[in-house]
Amino acid sequence: MKAKHQRLILALAALVAIVAAGLLAASALKDEAAYFYTPDDIRTKGVEPGKAIRLGGMVVKGSLKRAPDGVTLRFDVTDGKATVPATFNGIAPDLFREGSGVVAEGAMDRNGRFIATNLLAKHDERYMPRELEGMRYDEKTHQMKAER
Repeated sequence: MKAKHQRLILALAALVAIVAAGLLAASALKDEAAYFYTPDDIRTKGVEPGKAIRLGGMVVKGSLKRAPDGVTLRFDVTDGKATVPATFNGIAPDLFREGSGVVAEGAMDRNGRFIATNLLAKHDERYMPRELEGMRYDEKTHQMKAER
């Protein structure tokens, strides 16, 4: 076998190894990635139950209820266009409250409820998910409105 053929085979083997590594990495990321959705995205695009996602929006005022067990929270998340009911079982962050922004990690169940496994409350009043920039929560109507 000529040296030219040996280099060609080595280059092809390296190319196959690189493509295989890329496919494995993409497959692993697909299983672990949690994409960000707003309630309107969930309504329009739909999310398959059990798929890990991040839900971002505002906690609807008057929707936060604590179950008798003391650690289960039920609340609604809105982006002004749609509302998604959510449940969280655990200790909520101190800044988590009605009318504030929230990013919740979890998955949708078969009944259309978001089951949160982690809550991230906004850290100050200027924080807003990128998808909700230019919007504000109206406490009187409990709706998201565009800022002027």
